[in-house]
Amino acid sequence: MVGSVFVRFNSSHGFPVEVDSDTSIFQLKEAVAKRQGVPADQLRVIFAGKELRNDLTLKNCDIPQQSIVHIIQNPQKREDENPTVLLPCNGREPQSLTRVDLNTNLLPSDSSGLAVILDNRIPTASDNSDAAKYSSFYIFCKSVCQAVKPGKLRVRCKTCKHGTLTLAQDPSCWEDVLIPNSISGVCHYQNCSGEIAEFYFKCGAHPTSDSETSVPLNLITTNSRYISCITCTDVRTPVLVFPCIHHHVICLDCFHLYCVTMLNNRQFVHDPVFGYSLPCVAGCPDSLIKELHHFRILGEEQYNRYQRYGAEEYVLQMGGVLCPAPGCGAGLLPEPEMRKIVCEPSNGLGCGFVFCRECKEEYHEGECSTFFKSPGARAQKGFEIDEHAAMQARWEDASKETIKRITKPCPKCHVPVEKDGGCMHMKCPQPQCKFEWCWKCSLEWNRTCMGDHWFD
Repeated sequence: MVGSVFVRFNSSHGFPVEVDSDTSIFQLKEAVAKRQGVPADQLRVIFAGKELRNDLTLKNCDIPQQSIVHIIQNPQKREDENPTVLLPCNGREPQSLTRVDLNTNLLPSDSSGLAVILDNRIPTASDNSDAAKYSSFYIFCKSVCQAVKPGKLRVRCKTCKHGTLTLAQDPSCWEDVLIPNSISGVCHYQNCSGEIAEFYFKCGAHPTSDSETSVPLNLITTNSRYISCITCTDVRTPVLVFPCIHHHVICLDCFHLYCVTMLNNRQFVHDPVFGYSLPCVAGCPDSLIKELHHFRILGEEQYNRYQRYGAEEYVLQMGGVLCPAPGCGAGLLPEPEMRKIVCEPSNGLGCGFVFCRECKEEYHEGECSTFFKSPGARAQKGFEIDEHAAMQARWEDASKETIKRITKPCPKCHVPVEKDGGCMHMKCPQPQCKFEWCWKCSLEWNRTCMGDHWFD
C-alpha cells in the first residue's frame, strides 16, 4: 500500500515522501536527493536512534506510514563508508526500538532460554491482522485516544533535541529509558556535540507531532505467555502484571473495575513515597503500583476524583481518618486514643457508620481479626479471588509449569528445548550452543542412540 513518511532534511524543514513498505533506504535517499539537489551518497538516514543501511526496507526497520525520519547531508561521507551497526553476540541485526523488551527486570525468567519456547507465540508486525501486531510497551494517550494504546519508543539528542542521535547501545530495561543520562550516543546534527540520549514515547495508534508525547505504562504488556486473568480467568491481551512476588496478571477491563471499586470504597493506599496507589488485587505484600499514571485507565472524570481523594488522604495523614463506608469517605478528626469512630451525620456529610479505627471494619470488641491485620496475601475488599485463579494467573509460575511439562534442558547449556515430534536426535536451538543430544537418554548423540532408539 502506497503512503508516505515525513522527512526532516538536516532537521531544518520537513516534507512528505511517497513510499510503501518495500521501499529501500537507498530508494528513500534517492527521492530526497532528487528533491534537494544533492548526491544520494552524501545522505544518512537516522530513525529511532540508528543509522539505517541502504539495503534495508522501511518494513525491515519498523518504519510505519506517517513516521518522521531524519535525513542529514554529510558532504565528507565516502562512497564506501557504511553506517556503524552494533551487532549483538548472536550476530543478528540489532532490533529496532519498536521491539526492544524493557520488561526484563520487571518480568524476570529463571532460564535464558525461555524465549526459545515462547517467542513463537508472540504476534509479529508482519502478521496481516492489526490486532496481532506485536507491541513491546504501552502508553496512555491523553490527546486523541484518551485510552491505553500501543506505544512507540523514540530517542533524541538531549542537547539539541533533534532526532539525529545514534545510540551507542540499545536500552535493555525501563531504568535505561526512564532515568536520565543512562544511555549515550553520537548526535549528527550540524555543530552539535551532544552525547546523551533522551528517550520519549508516542502513541502508536495515530500520527503524532514532534511535541505530542505520551506517558509510558511499564506494568502493561502484551500477554505473550497467554496467562489467564486473576479475576475473570479469561486469556486476553494486553494485561497488567502486578509488581508482586508472583507477578499476578489482570486484564485491563478487570483492572479498571478493580480501580473503580477500590476508589468508590476509598480503599486506595497512601504511600509516603509512591503516593495514592493500589496493591496486587490478591493483596500480595510489597506490591504497590509505583507509576501512578496507570490509574488513568479510570477515565478523566474518575481520575480527577482519584487525584482529589489522594490529596485528601495526604491531608488526613496529619492524624485524621476517612470513613470506610462505600460512597462516604468523610474526613474525621477523632482523638488519637479513640478506637471506636462514629461518622457523625452532621452538615449532611457523615453517614452514621460506626467503625474500628484499626481495621476500618464495623466496630467490634476485642482484637481485630488476623484476616485484616495480616500483611500477607489476601483479597482486596470488594473482590473475591478464587485460589485456583490466583495460581493460574502467575506470570512466572505458569511459564515454569509449561516449560517443565513440554521441555527438557539441553545437557550442555541447560536451556529448555521443546520436542514437537520426529526422532530422538535433538539439536540445541541456542546459536551459541548447537549441542546435538539424545532426547531419551539426555547424552551427546552417539551410535548407540542411533541404533537403539532413534525413532522410539
